[in-house]
Amino acid sequence: MARDPAFVLRYLAEVEELAEDVLAARQQIVDLDVKRNRNREALRALHKDPEPDEKAMVCFGGMFIELPKAKAREMLRQDQEELDEEINSLRKELRVKVNRLYEAQGKPELKGFNLNPMSAEEMKLINRILEG
Repeated sequence: MARDPAFVLRYLAEVEELAEDVLAARQQIVDLDVKRNRNREALRALHKDPEPDEKAMVCFGGMFIELPKAKAREMLRQDQEELDEEINSLRKELRVKVNRLYEAQGKPELKGFNLNPMSAEEMKLINRILEG
C-alpha cells in the first residue's frame, strides 16, 4: 500500500517538531539546573565565610553588585526557590511533550513516567502505618 508523499511529509514534520520541543525543554532544564548549582555554590561560599557582617560582590544579570551578605543570601535563596519551581514546571511539561511525541510515533505511553514524589506529610503517615 503506497502512502501519499504529502501525508508522509506532514507526519515527519510533526514528529520532528515534537522532538525539537522535547529537546528544547530538556536543554532549558539543564541550563536552569546549571544556574541552580551555581547559586548553591554561592550560598555555600557565603555560609562558610568567617566574616558574615561584611559585604559580598554578587553577579546578577551580568553585573557585579556589592551587597550585605545577609541580603545576598536572601536574594540567592529566593532565586533558588524560583528556579526550583520553574524546573519542576518544565519537567511536568516535558512529560506531556514526551507523551505527545510517543503518541505521534505510534509508541505506547511510558509507564511510570507520570509518577510524583510523596510529600513529607504522606511519608509520615506511611511510616506511622508501617510502625504499627
